[in-house]
Amino acid sequence: MARLLIVDDEQDVREFAANFFRKRKIEVDTASSGEEALEKFTSQKPELILLDIKMDGMDGVQTLKLLKEKDKDVKVVMVTGRKPEENNTCQMCKDLGALDYVHKPLELHELEKIVLANLNLK
Repeated sequence: MARLLIVDDEQDVREFAANFFRKRKIEVDTASSGEEALEKFTSQKPELILLDIKMDGMDGVQTLKLLKEKDKDVKVVMVTGRKPEENNTCQMCKDLGALDYVHKPLELHELEKIVLANLNLK
């Protein structure tokens, strides 16, 4: 079964996305911080991580860097409420190895397409 880790400091966003993917027979775990995401990545080895950029404490960019140091092949899709060109964050995340970008508010159809494609479940 495919494993997905959803990292967001907003509980309603985590639960909303987690329930959506559980209904599609994807095993989902969640983390509320970058630190928790790193722990869960090490212990559970998800095939894909949905990672929010703007979080309290360690943000998504720092978390992405550390995940890539642990495993350069980890698949990460960034989630943001910002415009992609803002602060050049989009380019920075792509340079660090992020596969794609999803914008908040989450559009489930778009999110599903990206997640299924990256989990090779199309």
